[in-house]
Amino acid sequence: MRISVSSDMDEPVARLLVEELRGRGHDVHAYGALSPGADARWAVCSEQAAREVAEDRADQAVVCCWTGTGASIAANKVPGVRAALCTDGYTADGARRWNDANVLALSLRLTSGPLLREILDAWFAAGRSEDAEDRDNVTRVERLDEGRRAAR
Repeated sequence: MRISVSSDMDEPVARLLVEELRGRGHDVHAYGALSPGADARWAVCSEQAAREVAEDRADQAVVCCWTGTGASIAANKVPGVRAALCTDGYTADGARRWNDANVLALSLRLTSGPLLREILDAWFAAGRSEDAEDRDNVTRVERLDEGRRAAR
């Protein structure tokens, strides 16, 4: 799987994230502080990683900043992206299952190595729900993107 990863800071957990994803056999494309010379502002690098998903150049993305909030906000501004800020495995499972999230947002401050592995395990193990109500909710969110694009 091709996964875009961004971080606004070169923190140990961000480097561990890249290492962990590659160790799981994923093709990782890095943005921000993880790519020497690149623009590391959270709004810029999060958008770049999310845009790869929206444009089908990546299967998923993981965006990181100190709290994870800014990265998730920036990623969610890209039409077609459903980014979820996950602080534990249960939240990551639910984000993938019920929200069909395609971008994982992480806090560099709160995410330890063991917690990172738990989140990634849950994220990759979960599949999207086929429950009619869950699918209807995701469809409704997709329509919000369409409305935002039409309003421009």
